[in-house]
Amino acid sequence: MVFIIHAIEELSIWIGRAFGWCILILTLSVAYEVFVRYVLNSPTVWVFDMMVQMYGALFLMAGPYALAQDTHVRADVIYRLLSVRWQARIDLILYLVFFFPGMLALFWYGWEIASDSWRYKEVSWNSPARIQIYFFKTLIPVAGGLFIIQGVAECMRCYMAIKSNQWLPRLKDVQETEDLLKNQAAGFESN
Repeated sequence: MVFIIHAIEELSIWIGRAFGWCILILTLSVAYEVFVRYVLNSPTVWVFDMMVQMYGALFLMAGPYALAQDTHVRADVIYRLLSVRWQARIDLILYLVFFFPGMLALFWYGWEIASDSWRYKEVSWNSPARIQIYFFKTLIPVAGGLFIIQGVAECMRCYMAIKSNQWLPRLKDVQETEDLLKNQAAGFESN
């Protein structure tokens, strides 16, 4: 079971890293647009559409990554005071009652939206560039599917925590600056 959980987490981490490059493309495209608009006085018609698609792709595909890294938002005022078993029970119930129905809807309706978009070879009507957006809309059901797969791993993680009263360690990718500083300060204090 641990192998399956870690394999799913590896997939989510790999996809999150790959789509993380959207940040660089987004930054460069914004810088380009600012330069040509305000320095050369020659704005483009296509950069805005590209920025919207990069932003959308980044947020869609970063969701499963955030879930795999346990960095999603949680109101844990009371949750953190509970034992691991109770945390896992609550998480499991919430996954089954709220998460999976929502992600199944995202997948199902995203599939319909993407297939319609491919059928019509949909283009953006927001700008004169008429950029093709059916590629982007394909990411909606893909993200839903990846969320479902990562959700299965989370449920397996909850099951293991209920049995052992201990959370399975997550695969680490990156750390928040705050955590790095805390660890660094703890290292200085121990010396």
